[in-house]
Amino acid sequence: MNKGANVAVEATRVRAVLGWSAGPGVPDVDASALLLTAGGRVRSDADFVFYNQPGHPSGAVRHHGKRPGADTVEVDLGLLERDIERVVLCASADGGTFGQVPGLNLRLIDAVSGAELAHFAMAAGTETAFVSGELYRRAGAWKFRAVGQGYASGLAGLATDFGISVDDDPGTATTAAPARSAASPAPVPRPAPAAPGPRAPVPAPPAPAVQPQGPAVRMVKGEEQLPPDMRERLSLRKRQVAVSLSKQGVTGLTARIVLVLDASGSMSAHYTRGTVRGVAERMAAVAAQLDDDGQMQAWTFASQPARLPDLVLGELPEWLRLHVRVGQLSLFGRKKPPKGLEPGQVDMRAVGIGNEEQKVIAEVRAYVRAHPVPDPTLVLFFSDGGVYRNAEIERELRAAVEEPLFWQFIGLGRAQYGVLERFDTLPGRRVDNVGFFAVDDIDTISDPELYDRLLSEFPSWIRAARQAGILR
Repeated sequence: MNKGANVAVEATRVRAVLGWSAGPGVPDVDASALLLTAGGRVRSDADFVFYNQPGHPSGAVRHHGKRPGADTVEVDLGLLERDIERVVLCASADGGTFGQVPGLNLRLIDAVSGAELAHFAMAAGTETAFVSGELYRRAGAWKFRAVGQGYASGLAGLATDFGISVDDDPGTATTAAPARSAASPAPVPRPAPAAPGPRAPVPAPPAPAVQPQGPAVRMVKGEEQLPPDMRERLSLRKRQVAVSLSKQGVTGLTARIVLVLDASGSMSAHYTRGTVRGVAERMAAVAAQLDDDGQMQAWTFASQPARLPDLVLGELPEWLRLHVRVGQLSLFGRKKPPKGLEPGQVDMRAVGIGNEEQKVIAEVRAYVRAHPVPDPTLVLFFSDGGVYRNAEIERELRAAVEEPLFWQFIGLGRAQYGVLERFDTLPGRRVDNVGFFAVDDIDTISDPELYDRLLSEFPSWIRAARQAGILR
């Protein structure tokens, strides 16, 4: 095929085999694929299939495997979701340019019969990333187009063209992010329509000067170990939590608090600029005021969930340093041994970069069932959107209706919250066990406003759950 030519694809399952002549001095080459909507953009991190994320959640696209001089992506056209209009077949060169890769070609093969459907020989120069071809829908049928477009700016530049915003090396940041794939100084992509460049870490807004009068504030063991400025913020925030609950007619409430932090690729900027660190510190005040021992269970999630060590109040500064971090991994990096992983830290390579909220919801539910307590459980779940597992998430949350836990979802400024945003209006539940709100920039939201919104639905759920016999 010549560049720009297209051909009808009648096979239902195809393999795109990227080939080259391997040898001394020839850069290593990797194949990947981007699943795009009609707008030409990815929907979430999961729509990027490559060596560190080898399978799409739908099962439609997978990185099939690599051998010397060839790398393969397999596409099951019958499994592609309805809103996917194109599968862009990409390549990246590691350790050189595509001009140094002889015999570069793409073969499209019927994965069932083994017949060759198309062969495209490509020429390149200084490019380090390439779009070799694409599969696309046209009038209800699938076609293949030979593209042969290179990017001297590398895979990061290619990704930007398809709606993935790329942050600079997060390893230089002072706060940490659960990064995505393998330790490397390469850029970290995150799906977003547009985003500003990284900023210096932004501390959470100062706590308001709340007067001593008002609802009682609990003193928790370990507070005295905190640095003076953190101890002062904690004290004021605990009082504000009590004030926010008193507005709902609630005093003396005790509850188990669970924190869930999104670690998908699109969250990268929230970690590098310190937003997640500020969120975790502000949520520690909720646990300090409501939980008898001030302790908080915590999870992080992306493609997979991971349980974090419990947040013990006296260890708050160290917990934030160890478990809200930046730079262990990056999306385009290769899998390498983790650098500087300390005891108790989660190896974020196992967490991945996708959006699989239903998995962490199921894990939190299992924990609550296995560790019953007399108090209700409040789950504080932070996400920046990109939700697409709507049916699976709805099943989990509906099943959780009869369980003694309330799910408070907080959106961090993006969009596509899907069923998390709609769940409040879904019928067929004995009690409303889900709350949701989103903010454009949580760093700018004052503590009174944040805690008022965070705790606005929890008390009413407690009353309804007690009437329904879900709580004692």
